[in-house]
Amino acid sequence: MTREQYILATQQNSLPRIENPQLYPVGIYGWRKRCLYFFVLLLLVTMIVNLAMTIWILKVMNFTVDSPLVLQSDRNVTVNARNHMGQLTGQLTVGADAVEAQCKRFEVRASEGEKVLFSADEDEIIIGADRLKVTGTEGAVFEHSVETPHIRAEPSQDLKLESPTRSLIMEAPRGVQVSAAAGDLKATCRKELHLQSTEGEIFLNADIIRLGNLPMGSFSSSPSSSSTPRQTIYELCVCPNGKLYLSPAGAGSTCQSTSNICLWS
Repeated sequence: MTREQYILATQQNSLPRIENPQLYPVGIYGWRKRCLYFFVLLLLVTMIVNLAMTIWILKVMNFTVDSPLVLQSDRNVTVNARNHMGQLTGQLTVGADAVEAQCKRFEVRASEGEKVLFSADEDEIIIGADRLKVTGTEGAVFEHSVETPHIRAEPSQDLKLESPTRSLIMEAPRGVQVSAAAGDLKATCRKELHLQSTEGEIFLNADIIRLGNLPMGSFSSSPSSSSTPRQTIYELCVCPNGKLYLSPAGAGSTCQSTSNICLWS
């Protein structure tokens, strides 16, 4: 017997012998296993119920990929905006009678680009569209002043600027141009029509200028007789106060500042 075999045989004899060893099973058994299966089944049922509820909510609220979002209410729909402190900064209310927006500035922009079509705040209202069209039969009513570079009627329609109870004033630092390319231009009033130029002149350029219903002034340089031909040419005279009247034309001027027209005016 070699030395190594002797040492190995001695060590094996010195180890205590274990008789009838006990085996311990590994895993979950008994009531623990049943509880685990129960919780797994409960979790599965909860997931199925949540999925069914989600699908039902999407169906009831009409949440789809290809359709727009629809918010419906029996009374009104209100959307609020608040700051970090919880204070109300903006509100949009859609009701049965009106749509109300409460904010510092309201803007409507074009679908393409950053062009502002309409904006309103406490100081001014801006309409950025190329053309503002009013289709009402009564036109547009403005309680105060209106500032615009261009006013035009629709084709084949009349343009009428009217002030039924007050005066109508048109002012511009470099002039006001009123033109009718294919029709007549009329200016009527109840009392007086003033055309005033503070630094320039009033220029009337037309083939025929007619001033109707002018009074006839008196002129008696020679006694009238039945043989005198009927007067057909008259002279336009102006009184010192600016009133116009007609006077029979002669070899010289027949306008007289002491005419009865000037005295009565």
